Amino acid sequence: MADILRFRNARGELVELESVPATRLKNEPASIIDRVAAGGAVAITRHNSARAVILSYEDFRELARAREPSLGALSAEFDELLAGMQAPKAKRALAAAFESTPDELGESAVTAAAARRLRAVAAKRVKRRARGAR
Repeated sequence: MADILRFRNARGELVELESVPATRLKNEPASIIDRVAAGGAVAITRHNSARAVILSYEDFRELARAREPSLGALSAEFDELLAGMQAPKAKRALAAAFESTPDELGESAVTAAAARRLRAVAAKRVKRRARGAR
């Protein structure tokens, strides 16, 4: 493997990934799992190309936790959505929806569904044209 891959594990240590051919993983799974459990990480290669990485469960949890949005980020997103709903245009639309008759609501739903179908058909046409232009 040409690249030297490194990452900081859950204990804060900078770990260099050892490259291991897939056949070695097949033949010696216990030794590789032991190495990973001890805080290392292993890049599984096939034909000298990295295909997968094995890392400890602790490191995986840290990586997964880092990808989850923080409470502050979710709170900011909620505040932004709430502000959008408080805009005069949104308030008028909501009031109009509550004041509509069942027939008017049904007509609006049918119109919205038809518009979604038209957009989907148009998107498919654009994709077909793009494929044909290649």
